[in-house]
Amino acid sequence: MFNVRDEVKKAEQEIIRWRRSLHQIPEIGLNLPQTVKFITEELDKIGIEYHTLVNGNAVVGIIKGIEGGKTIALRADMDGLPIREETGLEFKSTNGCMHACGHDGHAAVLLGVAKVLYENRDSFKGNVKLLFQPGEEYPGGAKLMIEQGALDNPKVDAVIGMHMGSLNKEAPAGTISVCYGTMMAAVDRILVKIIGKGAHGAYPHQSIDPIVIASEIVLALQAIVSREIMPVEPAVVSITRVQGGFNQNIIPDVVELEGTVRTLNEDTRQRICKRIEEIIKGITMAHGATYELDYEFCYPAVVNSESFTKDFVESAKKIVNEKDIIEMKVPVMGAEDMSYFLQKVPGTFFYLNNPREIEGQFYPHHNPKFDIDEKELWKGAAIVIQAVVDWLNQN
Repeated sequence: MFNVRDEVKKAEQEIIRWRRSLHQIPEIGLNLPQTVKFITEELDKIGIEYHTLVNGNAVVGIIKGIEGGKTIALRADMDGLPIREETGLEFKSTNGCMHACGHDGHAAVLLGVAKVLYENRDSFKGNVKLLFQPGEEYPGGAKLMIEQGALDNPKVDAVIGMHMGSLNKEAPAGTISVCYGTMMAAVDRILVKIIGKGAHGAYPHQSIDPIVIASEIVLALQAIVSREIMPVEPAVVSITRVQGGFNQNIIPDVVELEGTVRTLNEDTRQRICKRIEEIIKGITMAHGATYELDYEFCYPAVVNSESFTKDFVESAKKIVNEKDIIEMKVPVMGAEDMSYFLQKVPGTFFYLNNPREIEGQFYPHHNPKFDIDEKELWKGAAIVIQAVVDWLNQN
């Protein structure tokens, strides 16, 4: 068995260089031509076999170890966000988009993991699949990759994913966070069009006012969580966009509402969906209006395998001190399409807590000043490599 820490340290500067290169070319959604070109060129240099999916925007690599073992997949998302960067970094993005969620670090770390595992492929049984995924932010590239066979040929038996930055600014820098079950919420999208009848603002009696109707709906939807869901059951219904109207003296025909639903329990998820439409239907009918509702079930909840996560933690202890491995006892209401992979095969998703403060201030994910501490990247790579080698050789 090779020394994982030593091998990763040899590749540390290259991982940082990869991260900085990727940081300058953020791309959005399911269209990542520059990113894929960068990833595949680096895989070519290492010597790793790969093929693409999702119209050439996802990359699946394969590292073959000693024959006769199982297959573990490692997932890294690659897409950025439509945010104009304000970090002041020398290598900041200049194309109007930004890696404001750490995906540049995820992809760079997976390249580093791939390099070390490939160079030491005679040290483990089985296969390692590399899943470079588009569209995590939206619309969900994991589901498309699965549908196109990313977990087949060879069939994947387990999966690991990582998120960096910090979803909790109280988590000490340099630690990792793990969870032995449900870790992140399911996410759904609401889009509703309230269709009334416009009129002059001075003659409201001639209208069916969609602004008044929309206001009632927004307030009524808040009562679903506060009055219909058990207080100990986490759930969120948030209306995040209200759009309608043209001028101070015109009642419009239409108002649009958009929002998000977050749940941890599938029964609660289905119940909230049903109640949202019942409430919208009742209020619009009472006012003589109509509606169009698009309720989109997006990502399911992220649920880690308890047994796999226990093994993962034992491997992580070989890289970091036990006190630096923090168990999450309460899930977060953020969402991640890593959930699709974990629905298909057992595995774990963990957090590397490595936010970098700018001007002495912490900035969260999806902020124009978000950044990661590159000094911790080696740690994410080493933990994953140790877990992979241990799991493959033990199974």
